[in-house]
Amino acid sequence: MSLIRALHQKLIDQEISAVAVAQASLARIEAVDDRLKSFLQVTAPQAIAQAEQVDAKIAAGEPIGLLAGIPIGIKDNLCTKGIVTTCASKILQGFVPPYESTVTEKLQKAGAVMVGKTNLDEFAMGSSTENSGYQVTANPWDLTRVPGGSSGGSAAAVAADECLIALGSDTGGSIRQPASLCGVVGMKPTYGLVSRFGLVAYASSLDQIGPFARRVEDAAILLQAIAGHDSRDSTSLDVPIPDYTQALKPDLKGVKVGVIMDAFGDGLDDSVNQAVQAAIAKLQELGASIEEINCPRFRSGIAAYYVIAPSEASANLARYDAVRYGLRTEADNLMDMYTHTRAKGFGAEVKRRIMLGTYALSAGYYDAYYLKAQKVRTLIKQDFDQAFTKVDVLVCPTAPTTAFKAGEKTDDPLSMYLSDLMTIPVNLAGLPAMSVPCGFDDNNLPIGLQLVGNVLGEEMLFRVGYAYEQATAWHDRQPDL
Repeated sequence: MSLIRALHQKLIDQEISAVAVAQASLARIEAVDDRLKSFLQVTAPQAIAQAEQVDAKIAAGEPIGLLAGIPIGIKDNLCTKGIVTTCASKILQGFVPPYESTVTEKLQKAGAVMVGKTNLDEFAMGSSTENSGYQVTANPWDLTRVPGGSSGGSAAAVAADECLIALGSDTGGSIRQPASLCGVVGMKPTYGLVSRFGLVAYASSLDQIGPFARRVEDAAILLQAIAGHDSRDSTSLDVPIPDYTQALKPDLKGVKVGVIMDAFGDGLDDSVNQAVQAAIAKLQELGASIEEINCPRFRSGIAAYYVIAPSEASANLARYDAVRYGLRTEADNLMDMYTHTRAKGFGAEVKRRIMLGTYALSAGYYDAYYLKAQKVRTLIKQDFDQAFTKVDVLVCPTAPTTAFKAGEKTDDPLSMYLSDLMTIPVNLAGLPAMSVPCGFDDNNLPIGLQLVGNVLGEEMLFRVGYAYEQATAWHDRQPDL
């Protein structure tokens, strides 16, 4: 059963108070976060105040929504008014936004209780949460390993039961890959379904905010709350938002599932391959028909992404100029102030991507790199369009490996970038996708199955994910901390 619904019922029946739930979540963070380091900041006073408001409503006999009183972690690249937002970067140390992001505003109205801001790779650039300017988050299943990235703090917090649900952002796999490595459900919605207003931009044509949860239904409930048109975001889609929980059915009769064959082969761990193949067989058992699908440009996604995303980042990160907010290093002249501040404030990976992007956009190289990458992006989208004329949903592994050791790939950026091999093409095409737990390797490390939907195909993803979850028990396993 949905963990949110179960807790909601207890709150309604007054078996437990929202304050007691918030206190339990904060106590859990206090007990385990010195080892995990999921949170950059715990917002205990605000959490208790929000919980008290929910209790007051219940006491007054007023109706409350499903998310009222539910503890949630918020990735620290989402602006929270009056609460420090750093994007895990030294350049934003101590920055307090004067406004609220659309998604956190919606969650406040829904009565959700924010217990803290979660750690990430600086400016969401990374696949392991080792690029944070403040701390390295550990994987709850094995503290010597990474939780994935860039939303590693959110994924680890949900896996370790520090909060029931969390928000992350996904530019090239930053929700799905950590969800896979931490054994939770992670969802990247269709580009434009969730407002990006108040999300600190990394690559504006790719970024999308989405939910983490331990159950597919809980992810559906959270997406329902944050989706919808927002006039403050010019890329926001003006479409009706269905009740995603209505799509949840225990069988897959009549559903056509396509297996992305290009995702299997070089670089894929045997354990991941076996778990994913077993999951595909389970989908067939549930009534789905299975078809092999080729997306010939699937593996070209990573090359295109590492031109397009850094190009957009080099433009977006130009705003950190030490003039209006954030870190400021005093110098004799304006140019020295810029260069000293940015040299001191940005970490190595952020500098690498700014330089990559600036180079790709420079005169003489724009056509050779940026323009070519955009053409490849179009071809990848066409491959997906072609695939969806034959099937309802596509499946493949979420990540090529299970969680790797901390420090293992920090000196090899290319090997780190390949962690997002399976997730990046989905962002380039603007499609929705979800990672659901589908097994464990010999080291008791989680493995994720990636489900990819057509544009605005979230309902189909929830249906397939839910049916698979109901027929298996992977989601019941929890790390022992």
